[in-house]
Amino acid sequence: MRVCAAAPFAPEDALVTDDLRWQAHDIVRLRRLESFDNEPAWVRAAFARAPFAVVRRAQAAAGLVAIGLRGAARNERYGTWAHSDDIEAVFRPEALLSSSLDSALLVADRAALPVFVALDALRRDTSCIDSFIWGPTGSVGFELASGKPTATATSDLDLLIRMPNHLPRDEAQRIQAKLDEHAAHAGIRIDAQLETPAGGVALAEYASGKARVMARHASGPRLVSDPWAL
Repeated sequence: MRVCAAAPFAPEDALVTDDLRWQAHDIVRLRRLESFDNEPAWVRAAFARAPFAVVRRAQAAAGLVAIGLRGAARNERYGTWAHSDDIEAVFRPEALLSSSLDSALLVADRAALPVFVALDALRRDTSCIDSFIWGPTGSVGFELASGKPTATATSDLDLLIRMPNHLPRDEAQRIQAKLDEHAAHAGIRIDAQLETPAGGVALAEYASGKARVMARHASGPRLVSDPWAL
């Protein structure tokens, strides 16, 4: 079950930050984790094992960053906040594609997992998303940033594709088809999210041609007809 701490700030103090030091899906390494609420029992052990968290798409007050923590089990997810002064390092999804980083972290038995095989194939496929800024999120991104085994043989490959400018539907459909081919070859699911001015939009939903798509924003999800029309 995914749970979230009560916000450690008054609603009137909430803001959507434009601080580009951290963005949704970044992995941050923390020097400490303050407890703002009655957190689940697994949180402290998980943080001691890997003092890393994922930046969430949520509002925060000045000096705070919305984060999500991962436990050992799939259902162990906890949303809370960290003090920005406690962030020691930031790992962007696109930075995790660095061959020097993942080769240093992945030993042979990890690199053989389907999600890492698929990620390596995507990096080599210049006809798919090579012209965009992109990188892994989810369990793969967390493992590459933290160096802790997180992905499993049945994990999905989650991707973030930065898309500040309009993406034609036919191009979205082409990318989705290529990702589906890689997914079928690896025997896994590949889920890509477009990072647009309106927020995070599922590539598959946008490529489907729906009149409106769900854009996930720090202020909450909303249906939009054009994620680039602001």
